[in-house]
Amino acid sequence: MTAEAPPRTLVVDADSHVLEPADLWLRHLEPRFRDRAIRIEERDGVEHLVMGEQVIMAGNLAGLGGAHIERRELFAPGMRYADGCPPASYDAAARLALYDEWGVDAGLVFPTIGILPFPCDDQDLVSAYRRAYNTWQAEFAADGDGRVLPVAHLNLEDLDEAVRELDRCLSLGFRGVFLPPELIGERRPGDPHFDPLWRRCAEAGVPLCIHVVVRFGGSGLPYEPWLLSGAGMTFGFALTAVGQIVPTVTSMVLDGVFDRIPELKVVCVEAGCGWAAHLMDRLDEKYATVGTLFPQLELLPSDYLRRNVFYVAEPAERTIGPMLDLVGEDRILWGSDFPHIDSTMQAPDEIRASLAALPVERRAAVLGGNAAGLFGV
Repeated sequence: MTAEAPPRTLVVDADSHVLEPADLWLRHLEPRFRDRAIRIEERDGVEHLVMGEQVIMAGNLAGLGGAHIERRELFAPGMRYADGCPPASYDAAARLALYDEWGVDAGLVFPTIGILPFPCDDQDLVSAYRRAYNTWQAEFAADGDGRVLPVAHLNLEDLDEAVRELDRCLSLGFRGVFLPPELIGERRPGDPHFDPLWRRCAEAGVPLCIHVVVRFGGSGLPYEPWLLSGAGMTFGFALTAVGQIVPTVTSMVLDGVFDRIPELKVVCVEAGCGWAAHLMDRLDEKYATVGTLFPQLELLPSDYLRRNVFYVAEPAERTIGPMLDLVGEDRILWGSDFPHIDSTMQAPDEIRASLAALPVERRAAVLGGNAAGLFGV
């Protein structure tokens, strides 16, 4: 009698990106805004990324992607934005072929140009940029056979517009909402001002995804003096992610958003998971000593970090097993960060190796089970 094959493990990448086509906003932006489209202009042989009629980056635009290219080559003279964009970063058929090669069933998809700084106070233009991106992302996902899971990019500084656009995105099948890890204007994301939007997310069962951003100043640039002193690219990539995510999720806990909206789910993306238990212990200790001086929470800080928050592990992270013990078996996901410069095309092999010593149930949960439950795969 032939033994039955073991059930196949679902695999979901909870952190990947598109590299937006250079003409996305020229094609999808509403006509009255089109003369101010986000675009790439070539000036004296150098590419310039223009947003809100200001240059955000000049030269080395290939470095926005480049997971498939040797890193030194990425910064060689003559490299262009398109050179750093593998087909799977903008073409749904190529993305599905990559998933097949990787043995990945589905993947959450975040922006790239959309995580760059945006120096524009024209909120109507900001909202139009977001709508154009979401429209293109919906088309990209529609060609993805249900395996491309889009994340909505909203203008959080215009709350009424954000709620309207969220509803549109929900009608198009979006699975999450991108939350930059920084102040929104002068408000923390846990401010009650945002409760109508967060409550709508909770009602729809759509998680907030706190994803790392690129910033050159402000609350989104932790360790700024160190970086300005020349600490370097490795320092920035290694520390900035946690330095953005930890203050954001901590402030949401301490500002009581999870008391006001207990069903809200938050995912911490591209900062690993190994810091989670340390933060739980640290917050509980300080809450016990100085927390009585401030408005009280209904639970301990660590309870919210277990109940409401999920964590996306790095593929080669060694602390996934202990975090499953301390944070919860259903709280840890994984992500590749494809196709960014600090990702690797071997990410699926790395996460499988990192989980190899764990029990089969825990491997299945991290590889895809937890993400499937959270994002409705």
